[in-house]
Amino acid sequence: RLLAQAQQERAFLRDGVRRVPVREGRIRATLFLPPGEGTFPGIIDIHGFGKGLFEPRASLLANHGFATLALAYYQFEDLPQEPKELHLEYFEEAVNYMLQHSQVKGPGVGLLGFSKGGEVSLAMAAFLKNIKAVASLNAPVTATCIPFSYKDKIIPCATSHEHKAKATSSKFLDYSDVLDDPFQAPGNQSLIPLEKAEAQFLFIVGQDDRVVKCEYYATELCKLLQAQGKENLQILSCPGTGHCIDPPFFPLYHIGSHPVFRKQAVLGGEPRAYSKVQVQAWSQIQAFFKKYL
Repeated sequence: RLLAQAQQERAFLRDGVRRVPVREGRIRATLFLPPGEGTFPGIIDIHGFGKGLFEPRASLLANHGFATLALAYYQFEDLPQEPKELHLEYFEEAVNYMLQHSQVKGPGVGLLGFSKGGEVSLAMAAFLKNIKAVASLNAPVTATCIPFSYKDKIIPCATSHEHKAKATSSKFLDYSDVLDDPFQAPGNQSLIPLEKAEAQFLFIVGQDDRVVKCEYYATELCKLLQAQGKENLQILSCPGTGHCIDPPFFPLYHIGSHPVFRKQAVLGGEPRAYSKVQVQAWSQIQAFFKKYL
């Protein structure tokens, strides 16, 4: 028996925000520009292993005064379907596009990356110029699944062991322990060399992430950088939060298809705590970019 029903409509573009499809050189993206003719801090938004072009987060950032490029990097139009390597030159082209745009305020850009997109953002900060600030949402600090290449440098993938996945009481799989620990293997080549980066970093990590041990990775990385005299990394640890960290009022996905192993997996998270984290993290991301861009 139906007790009640309601309809909610969500607006992703405020009045005056412009959505501009971008097909420049190899770049496949959408640029969202805030209202007005001035210049705006520039951000490149890179999604995780969800195929195609993901626009919601970029459009919402444009509502708050950031020129934001939602960038696709595989399984979209003529981009590779199953890339063997991710060439950082492609992402460098996107950085240059933003810096040459008449409405993007230089001299550098920010990066916002989720999961694999966060991993891409970290690699960009380590190897490319003009990256000023990186907000990383539940990202590994190693190359996973697809290696990176830049000029003559290759970052190979960390080894993963699918047999280490754990079955939960709900009969879904927990994959959080399948990657080799990059901090327990001296000279590990898969670890992204963030000691080379000049950017400021904000790591937002879910304490209940069942896909990647992001809080552990961020903490160990912070120790590594501090030992080299660097203080450019801050961590926001989020209780009750799983792998997905979306802007406020998105639904919680605590079960989903694992992006690599293609099986139903536990992503983690608890609705009440996650709802609070969404609001907190979204506010922190904007404050971080306003400070450093």
